[in-house]
Amino acid sequence: MSESVPPLSPAGDRHFDGLADKFASSLYGGARGELRLALLDHLLPEMLDLHRQPLLDVGGGLGQQAEWFAARGHAVTLAEPAGDMLDRARERLTGHEVSLLQAPLQALPELAPGPWSLIVCHAVLEWLADPRGALATLVGLLAPGGQLSLMVFNRDALRLSNVVKGNLEKALADRLEGKGLRKRLTPISPLTHGQIEAWSAENGLVIREVAGIRVFADYLRNPPDDDTDREQLLALEQRYCRVDPHWRLGRYLLYTLERPIRFSEEAAL
Repeated sequence: MSESVPPLSPAGDRHFDGLADKFASSLYGGARGELRLALLDHLLPEMLDLHRQPLLDVGGGLGQQAEWFAARGHAVTLAEPAGDMLDRARERLTGHEVSLLQAPLQALPELAPGPWSLIVCHAVLEWLADPRGALATLVGLLAPGGQLSLMVFNRDALRLSNVVKGNLEKALADRLEGKGLRKRLTPISPLTHGQIEAWSAENGLVIREVAGIRVFADYLRNPPDDDTDREQLLALEQRYCRVDPHWRLGRYLLYTLERPIRFSEEAAL
């Protein structure tokens, strides 16, 4: 990362200026990144009511998720604070109906107020200093009856992963957060299911669906090294990603949150 680009924003959030190449190789170029995208491809049509509605993709990064929705007929607005990430997304999304906006989540009430019937916010809250406040901001952008597809980095899975690796002291002390000061990609605010439940309730959101992303893969001693093993692992992940207790230890937790239409709102329609 260039020394001229501070790793943390003035709000204390971790942005990713200068890390587009690392994201492309580390997060999406390997087997785990491919598995994450394959599971989302499997789960999103099951967990969301999709009817080609316009959507806001918050922290859309390199544009993989925006491309997925655009290819299915959605008009997408992708918001991303890091300029080089947005440049990569622009290249990927050529030919698709996607509007690009360089902005952090906190600026969206002014720049993309909606209301939106569908918002996608995947792997963003864990990089923010105030994820609770960020969820409240997202709710303010959501139309009554609208859906929020939220994916967060699972703190409980991070603890188990550290135990499996032998980092017992770190796990016992619960020192799981990254500092956001180097190129390592450990989130600064990993979250628990309990936090999402509590914050959803206080914002009037209903949890309609929940799944774990990579409930087995990150704990394997030896990653699969041939197509047959990879196919079997994907089949296992698909079978158990929504089954309790397995989903609770997914590396990521994927939610469909809905803002209900209140009686007064229904009467006004």
